[in-house]
Amino acid sequence: MRRGLRFVPLALLLAVVLELAVFVGVGRALGFGAAVLLVFAASLLGLVLLRREGMRAWRGFRSAASAGQPPGGQVTDGLVGLGGALLLAAPGLVSGLIGLLLLVPPVRRLARAGVRRATERRVSAMVAGDLFGPRTVRVRQGAPQPAPQPQQPVVVDGGRAIEGEIIEPGRQ
Repeated sequence: MRRGLRFVPLALLLAVVLELAVFVGVGRALGFGAAVLLVFAASLLGLVLLRREGMRAWRGFRSAASAGQPPGGQVTDGLVGLGGALLLAAPGLVSGLIGLLLLVPPVRRLARAGVRRATERRVSAMVAGDLFGPRTVRVRQGAPQPAPQPQQPVVVDGGRAIEGEIIEPGRQ
């Protein structure tokens, strides 16, 4: 089991306790009926946005794929939008607020960049290149580093050609 997965039940329990505490606080401040109405309205808005964000993500993916561009930007934007709409649809004031924030363009851009970085760390460079296009590399200006000296190739068996076969790891 991964190390981080062991804390998921505790995090879910804390999220439920936080949602209940905020609901009780809002219920005391505005009244119980108003708090229930607020949760219901947020969930209804989330359901409407869930359909809209899903269609938007699908259209963005299809347009990128048909144009021959890497679809990663549209996929991550769609995932962030769907996640925000899903959090808004879930009953709760805190999750609704987080979902609403994920739909705001500047926060959405930050979340999209975070999803992209997390994806690039978890998949191979080739898959990340297919998803997001070529990576950008930062180059530091400063004192030049000496170039490594090329090593002489090792000559085996007097330089004669040796027949062989290349077998990829895992395929035999």
